[in-house]
Amino acid sequence: MGGIYALMSIGLNLIFGVVKVVNFAHGEFLMLGMYIAYWAFTLYGLDPYVSLPLVALLIFGLGALTQGLIINPLLRAKDINQVLATIGLMIFLQNLALFLWKSDFRSVLTAYSAESISIGEMRFSLTRMFAFAVAMATALLFYILLTRTDVGRRIRAVAQDADAAELMGIDHRRVYILTFGIGGALVGIAAAAMSPIYYAFPTVGALFGPTAFIVVVLGGLGSFIGAIVGGLIIGIVESVAGVLTNAELAKAVAFAIFLLVLFRKPTGLFGERARV
Repeated sequence: MGGIYALMSIGLNLIFGVVKVVNFAHGEFLMLGMYIAYWAFTLYGLDPYVSLPLVALLIFGLGALTQGLIINPLLRAKDINQVLATIGLMIFLQNLALFLWKSDFRSVLTAYSAESISIGEMRFSLTRMFAFAVAMATALLFYILLTRTDVGRRIRAVAQDADAAELMGIDHRRVYILTFGIGGALVGIAAAAMSPIYYAFPTVGALFGPTAFIVVVLGGLGSFIGAIVGGLIIGIVESVAGVLTNAELAKAVAFAIFLLVLFRKPTGLFGERARV
C-alpha cells in the first residue's frame, strides 16, 4: 500500500509542482481506473496487469482533457476558481460512477489473488508484492523520463518559470496538458495495480485521495523522493496500526504521525522553505 500511495502522490505532486493546481479529483481518477481494470477483467478476461497500459492511457486522456477543457481557461482566474473546478469535477465523477454502476462493491479475483510467498514465519501476499513492484518500477521510469529526456527538461523548465520557458520556445499550455495527463497516467497505473487488492466503488477515491495529499505534504511539496518515502511511511504505519489496534484507528494513527512530523518540520521531510 505504501508503494501505491507513493505512486499516487508522485502524480499529484507533479501536477501541483508544474501547473500549480491542486487536483481534488485525483482520487476519482483512481476510482475510474479501478473500474476500467474491473470491467476489462470481467468482460474480456484481461488480467489487471495486462490491462495496465490501457488503464494508464485512458486516465492519461482524462487528465489531459481536464487540463485542456477545465483548467487552462481558468489559468488567469483566481486560484479559488481552479480549486472549485476540480472539486466540481470530483463530485461529478463520483455521481457519474454511482449512476452508471450503482453503489455495489466490485472486486477482481484472479487465479493468484489468494497466493502468498513464505519467508520464514512471514507471509507476503503475491498481489501486494506485484502492486509494490509495479509502483516502484513505474516511479523509476518516471524519474528517468523527468531527468534524462527532452520532455522531462521541458516539464522541469515550465515548473521553474513558465514565462521564461515560453521565451525559450516552450509552449507552457501544452506542457500543462502533458503534465496533467502524466499525473493521471501514474494514478491509473496505481489503480490497475491495486484492483486485485481493493474493492472498486464510487467513493473509493474519497478514501485514497486524502491520503495522497498527506503523503505529498509529509514528504515535502515538489520532492520526488519525499513522495516515495512519505508513501512508504504512511503505508507501513497504517498496516502496523491496523494489526496492533484495528482498521478504524489505522488512519487516525497515520494522521497523528503526519501532524507530529509537520510540527517538527513544517516543510515536510524533504521540502525546502521558500526563499523570499
